[in-house]
Amino acid sequence: MRVIPLPEASAQMADLVGGKAAGLGELIRGGERVPPGFCVTTEAYRSGVIPKAEIIDAYQRLGAGPVAVRSSATAEDLPDASFAGQQDTVLNVTGTAELIAAIEKCWDSLHAARAVAYRDAHHIDHDAVRMAVVVQRMVAAEVSGVLFTANPLTGCRTEMMVDAAPGPGTAVVDGGTVVDHYILDGTDQDGTGCLATAQLAELRGVGERLQRHFGCPQDVEWAIDEDGTVWLLQSRPITTLFPLPPDTDKPLPRVYLEFGHVQGMLQPVTPMGMSTLKSLVAAMLAALGIRAEIVDIGGRLYGDLTDLARSRSARKRLVKLMAVDFGPRAQAVMQQVLADPRFAPSKDRPERRRRSDAASLRTAVRLVVGGVRALARPDAARTRMFDAIEQLKLRSAAPDGLRTAAERLCFVQAQEPASSPNDIVSPIVAGMLAAALPAHLLKGVAREDEVHAVLGGMPYNVTIEMDLALWRLAQRAGDHRQLLLHTPPDELAARYRQGTLPDIGLAAFLDTYGHRGVAEVDLGVPRWDEDPAPVFTMIANYLRVTDPEQAPDRRFARAAATAEATLHELVFRARRRRPVRGRLAGFLLRRARALGGLREAGKFAGLYRLREMRRQLLSVGVDLTSTGLLDQPGDIMFLTLDEVHNAVHQNVDHRQTVASRKAIHQRELRRRTVPVALLSDGTDLEAVLPAPAAADGALTGVGAAAGQATGPARVVHDPSTAHIEPGDVLVTATTDPGWTPLFLTVAALVTETGAVMAHGPTVAREYGIPAVICVPDATRKISTGQIITVDAAAGTVTIH
Repeated sequence: MRVIPLPEASAQMADLVGGKAAGLGELIRGGERVPPGFCVTTEAYRSGVIPKAEIIDAYQRLGAGPVAVRSSATAEDLPDASFAGQQDTVLNVTGTAELIAAIEKCWDSLHAARAVAYRDAHHIDHDAVRMAVVVQRMVAAEVSGVLFTANPLTGCRTEMMVDAAPGPGTAVVDGGTVVDHYILDGTDQDGTGCLATAQLAELRGVGERLQRHFGCPQDVEWAIDEDGTVWLLQSRPITTLFPLPPDTDKPLPRVYLEFGHVQGMLQPVTPMGMSTLKSLVAAMLAALGIRAEIVDIGGRLYGDLTDLARSRSARKRLVKLMAVDFGPRAQAVMQQVLADPRFAPSKDRPERRRRSDAASLRTAVRLVVGGVRALARPDAARTRMFDAIEQLKLRSAAPDGLRTAAERLCFVQAQEPASSPNDIVSPIVAGMLAAALPAHLLKGVAREDEVHAVLGGMPYNVTIEMDLALWRLAQRAGDHRQLLLHTPPDELAARYRQGTLPDIGLAAFLDTYGHRGVAEVDLGVPRWDEDPAPVFTMIANYLRVTDPEQAPDRRFARAAATAEATLHELVFRARRRRPVRGRLAGFLLRRARALGGLREAGKFAGLYRLREMRRQLLSVGVDLTSTGLLDQPGDIMFLTLDEVHNAVHQNVDHRQTVASRKAIHQRELRRRTVPVALLSDGTDLEAVLPAPAAADGALTGVGAAAGQATGPARVVHDPSTAHIEPGDVLVTATTDPGWTPLFLTVAALVTETGAVMAHGPTVAREYGIPAVICVPDATRKISTGQIITVDAAAGTVTIH
């Protein structure tokens, strides 16, 4: 079929008629009013010959006259790729010659530069795409526009949004005119602008019908003719909405806080990683007396904080508790939630409050005793901690004799999340408190950036030690500089595994740090000892450092020397002006330097357990692949433990489930922004906050590591492929310890999320590089190569 009437098109025919025609056919089948027309199918495009006779016949049966000719590619109006404006539309086409020329233009637009770039960005195979063309009778529009059945700016699913302007809809969708903007929230709307009250009500009714019909929020183009008739020109999924939280069937709204960025993770977690992380985070919170359900939203880890927000006792300390790990962006949205009357406090149930208070008290007593002990004798506390970490490492190893998939799975299922030993937790908490309190004690005596300077060049930080060990490895590999600089990292990794790469000392490095990686708390993510390609990328970045003064070990030593000198100066100054506070602040700052670097050690220890669980699961995956229940061993990470159990013991084939989840995972990997907090109706709470004013057009964030630096921006989304030149300013959404080797050669750090005590700022301080965190949309507003100035004191990033 080369030409078919539009009513014959359907969603099942998308390969033949393309996305747009399929959507229009569904509208017609649903009883909606759509301008009559026909479709020139992909079969005609595949033949390379325009079927002129069939097109002319269909055009005549349409009544000839003016028509709209619109592209309808097979990769168009998809759930995650709208292709809005990427291929051509030609309006007011009259006569057969113009019609044939317009169809040719639509065909040609399939390979226009903008369409090719869009497909590349969405990883869509160019060779698999075909073009169909929709021809419809033109609507003489008095007013036209776009209806979104969910608010695309805030994500709220209970609001619809309408943009409208007089005349044809091109002015609205092309952004070429000032439009009238309406929010439809179910209340009566005053008919102002180009739409009357009755028309707004009719459009809302259309939106409700279409959302029910298609089962997801829709982006609808419409036009109203001179008789007041509403015509639908297109309906496609809204592709930019963040997924909804799970339905709870509760009448009042609920609030969810994103937890992943605490560990420097905004990428989606694999299903296997999510199942382990949920239980791990819940256990950690329970140990602190906090009850919060951990949920999966868009593959990200969110905590349901509704009960805490409505608790009279918990809400008093909720915002303050977020300061350490969640940061100012999370604090701002939670303050908004606490001021919302829908989250007004309710009476705490006495038994729940007693349980919570008892758990909190037990935790507090244990931490106070351990913290005081660590502050009194920090050297002994460090020794106990390292002994405890070694014991965790030894206990994480699987026992000898695991032979079958069932035995390996049993081992993994037995690995219940356990809280870290007190010998690990207490020194970390003591160090964090010792680092946090002096800023309050020294108010009016020391600036915040001076206190931050004291926290630079911290000893005993396992992540810093890892970075410097990799730097030393790169220095020793100088004889192979050209090989390491000019060979792709994947090829170097393959040669290393084959044993054909010169010995540069990598085996020893991986023996100590191979259980690490980017997004390392996700069980589904490869470790460096599995795939060392990211390590070779970092080595190449180190080899680009040619200025001895910019060598990471020297920078770290300078930061440490500056910290000690600043500490001496602050203590001297404080003791002269406020003797008691000065002595206490001096004591705490010295203890911060003795214990603060231990913060990374707890996570470092826990990763041994995750690596062993992953090893055993991959072995199970090998067995399931050999029996045809999986396509490849790594696919096991897209199942849950219960599903793996069914596959092992009942031979359940999960390949279709895996394929579906992998497609969703790939789609979510392309998402560049993740809401800090969501309401149950999908509202991105940060999107409804007033934007902070920035001086002189600078981007505003929070200074987290002292100093000022200017240099070319380097926007990085994946550290495993990042090319960093010495002096670049690293701009990214977030970081975890797997990113920190990049810090060794950069001039400054800018992130979109974070907290002052999070991984990225902590390491930045220890290297003595300025850092500004919590800069919304930094990776979109800043482009690689732009010269920017990072000013931590002002908390700004200025683009020159």
